[in-house]
Amino acid sequence: MANDSMPDAGLRPTYVRYAKLWLRQHGLGDGPPTPLLTARLAVRWRARTLDSVLQAVLIIGAALVLVSGGLGSRRPAPVLALGALIAALVLARTLLDAWIRRVDRQVGAALARRAAHAVQPGWRALLGWPYAALVAGTFAGAFALGAGALAVGEDTARYAAVVVLVAVVGVGLGEALQLRELLARPVVAEDEVSLMADVIMRIEDVREGTTPTVLWTLPMVLLVGFSPGWLNAACFGFVVLGAAAYIAVRFRMPGAAAVAREVVGAR
Repeated sequence: MANDSMPDAGLRPTYVRYAKLWLRQHGLGDGPPTPLLTARLAVRWRARTLDSVLQAVLIIGAALVLVSGGLGSRRPAPVLALGALIAALVLARTLLDAWIRRVDRQVGAALARRAAHAVQPGWRALLGWPYAALVAGTFAGAFALGAGALAVGEDTARYAAVVVLVAVVGVGLGEALQLRELLARPVVAEDEVSLMADVIMRIEDVREGTTPTVLWTLPMVLLVGFSPGWLNAACFGFVVLGAAAYIAVRFRMPGAAAVAREVVGAR
């Protein structure tokens, strides 16, 4: 049973059902989830839902500016407004990650016992070379598009390019800090099932956190429509090739549960 410091989200029937489904999908049994697992899975579910909403807000905001003709007006205000929206999105994602960490710490402090099998997977287990190559290539592509737009003489394109470059650097720093925190995060587990779930959640956290949705969105939102034709084509090609590479990596890479079993079994 959870003590008073356990987040109350773990007691809600909706989250309990979600936790049961998650355990079943990852081959961790059909039994009822513990309050520990339910609380940790519930906060991740809510945080990822909010993250999806934030990305939708970014796309809708950009669409409204485009429909109003703001990006074609040669005025910096619309681009700067979109830049502020992107900065708010990056900040919000950082706060969502902090929320997940806070709940994990609360749950860990509430444990009456801890699993003796101390697992501390490295970045290769959490991310893997294919994901790392995909992330690095996406960052390089987004940065190259921003640098290309910066070389264009038109003022609005230059404003947009600066926003893209700053946002790419900000997203990169955020993801690097998240990976560093996941590598140093202590194990939160009380038995074999919660130990395996802990490793799976780490892998899912880093894979979800490095999904390059924002990096694909930035050039499309800020550069397409008022840049030269070659740059517009490059932005579209960047998204198409990136999505194809992401699908290929997801199909070729083993799932989080398979990687977690390998990590735990190797110890």
